[in-house]
Amino acid sequence: MNTGHTAAQEPTAAGRAATHRDALPVFTGLAVAAPNGLGTDAFWSATRKGVGGIGPITHFDAGAYPVRVAGEIHGFDAREHIPSRLVPATDRATQLSLVTTAWALGDAELDPADFGEFDGSVVTANAVGGVEFIQRELQSLWSKGPRYVTAYMSYAWFYGVNTGQISIRHQLKGPSGVVVTGQVGGIDALAQARRRLRDGQRFVVAGGADAPVCPYGLTAGMTAGNLSTGEDPDTAYAPFDRSARGHVPGEGSAMMILEPLGAARERGARHIYGALTGYGATFDPHPATGQPPTLARAARIALDDAGLTPDDIDVVFADGAAEAAADRAEATALVELFGPRRVPVTLPKTMTGRMYGAGAATDVVSALLAIRDGEIPPTIGGGDLAGELGLDLVTGGPRPARLDHALVLARGDGGFNSAAVVSRVP
Repeated sequence: MNTGHTAAQEPTAAGRAATHRDALPVFTGLAVAAPNGLGTDAFWSATRKGVGGIGPITHFDAGAYPVRVAGEIHGFDAREHIPSRLVPATDRATQLSLVTTAWALGDAELDPADFGEFDGSVVTANAVGGVEFIQRELQSLWSKGPRYVTAYMSYAWFYGVNTGQISIRHQLKGPSGVVVTGQVGGIDALAQARRRLRDGQRFVVAGGADAPVCPYGLTAGMTAGNLSTGEDPDTAYAPFDRSARGHVPGEGSAMMILEPLGAARERGARHIYGALTGYGATFDPHPATGQPPTLARAARIALDDAGLTPDDIDVVFADGAAEAAADRAEATALVELFGPRRVPVTLPKTMTGRMYGAGAATDVVSALLAIRDGEIPPTIGGGDLAGELGLDLVTGGPRPARLDHALVLARGDGGFNSAAVVSRVP
């Protein structure tokens, strides 16, 4: 019976592989605003040298607070980067997200106006909302009265406002969203971006932003009991260390442009930093159940998704909660997955603090730049337990290495775990 198909019409294995490869989600634009560098070049120059941006809190008088140090961005004036009309209507996190989005689009040499109005999407992560904006408006409410609370209060505090403002600013009308999964949000946002590309979007802006360094944000963070009270900026945040006493909060934003590989090459993209090849997420069982945490399983899911084995991973960008039990659990997961001291591990967030929704996204940027430059950035300020825990922690300076695949791990309060694999594109 003639089915209407001939051998010549059937896709070959090579053709299927080429189609799959063309659909690979790749990073064509990167941008970071972090405590140790405003802009990707400044951030990466500091990070690869081990230059930290943690210091005494200067955004407000923190003398009455047990937490006295944080990762603050200095020299950032939103009025120099975004229209003046947006400044009173936006929280600092939104301002940082708008600026880094513009930088990422510029880095990608991608102008949304060159595409259809529904071709571009936005997915951002945010963990604490517009806490600085909330505080300012509550101060007006209690000191002056309700007539002095701006109408912008109706949305400027909201977790999704960064996505909304980016979408409006750049007229990105494709399906968009926000993830609110704490410290892991930056990775989860990239996973959502990959889904958008698989559904046919031409490009996606993805990343995270948070600005928790204000009295309201700091007080909210202290309720969890996991913020460091150390006053020495060099040692306050010390993951995998005997002196670990919790993490240091940080503010920042990291935004990335993702496109299908085939489309990026067709338009002549200036940069293809790497590909998002694997993703995995799990949620830990309640401690009362006695069941173990599931970070290692999240990493295995990501590796399986990427079609890789642990032996293929060249570096791990770890989470580094800087709490004794959490650090030991992460080290156990890494040793279970790779064996003792079998893969280099690093924590560049020791230079910035944990930037909540921006933290894991910034680690992904660091991983991509490490792959590009063949250099693992160091961990600073801690690590004296690393060897005992079975980790090969990169300290003391950058480590040259041929890097093809990096695993980025993140954990959030309450049991969130996410893992991403980013890989070199030949």
